[in-house]
Amino acid sequence: MSSDFSVRQAELRELAAARKAVILAHNYQRDEVQEAADLVGDSLELARKAAATDAEIILFCGVHFMAETAKILSPGKTVLMPDARAGCPMADMITAEDVGELRRQHPGAVVVAYVNTSAAVKGEVDVCCTSANAAQIVERYPRDQEIVFVPDQNLGDWVNRRTGRHMVLWPGYCPTHAIIRPEEVLARRVEHPDAKVMAHPECPRAVVDLADVVTSTSGMLRYPETDDAPAYIVATEVSLLAGLRRRHPGRAFIAASEYAVCPNMKMGTLEGAVSALRDGLNEIVVPEDVRERALRAVSRMVEEPGRKG
Repeated sequence: MSSDFSVRQAELRELAAARKAVILAHNYQRDEVQEAADLVGDSLELARKAAATDAEIILFCGVHFMAETAKILSPGKTVLMPDARAGCPMADMITAEDVGELRRQHPGAVVVAYVNTSAAVKGEVDVCCTSANAAQIVERYPRDQEIVFVPDQNLGDWVNRRTGRHMVLWPGYCPTHAIIRPEEVLARRVEHPDAKVMAHPECPRAVVDLADVVTSTSGMLRYPETDDAPAYIVATEVSLLAGLRRRHPGRAFIAASEYAVCPNMKMGTLEGAVSALRDGLNEIVVPEDVRERALRAVSRMVEEPGRKG
């Protein structure tokens, strides 16, 4: 880590202490940003942990929908971002109006939304899910219940195949995961014959079908704890590898594709984080009526398994 990064990290931590702030960094953030954070993880995991703190300010180093989720769960806290331009292309692929049209086309259907959606979309759906619990959320409903799943068709396809469902899928996708090709995974397997393949369910079906384990980013971070493979080919955004290597020294982690870089996640820099926290920049605002509706969809996700969303 360069001395410039170290200086900026120290400055950020000092500001956080002075401002009573908690610094959150998603697993796909730059390594130097992750190292400066109080908490690193998945978006919902981070938002829930931040809500449980006594911090007055949440600095969310991630993309816009993640910071919105933090605001949904922590309406009394100020939520800031390092860079207001950091959005999510997949989240932008569906709008609240699109959900309304889906409801008109599929009256009586349950609408399940991946958390990778805007607050406005969350406010129009029945229940949210994460990549880790999507199948369990869907399995709450009777087999004859029509379900519409938005916005990630790859995650929805994986859930359909895992559960035997036939959900209606919105044609959204993550451009970064779509970059990963099965030919690359096969080539890495040849280069590393003892390695296991871990794939995020946002990957295309052809990549998922080559994986030894399909799981969320947090699931990937935990998987080597109970597995003895010497190496892992990782089919997700490349910044997860830094976290894997920190958590599991002595193991080898190989990117399935070196091109799987999310440009929006990389907009978050130490300089931007310092400026945002110092000057109160890029504050996230969610209208209260939208926040309340979105909170219902998020809260239903964490209800007891036997209850319907």
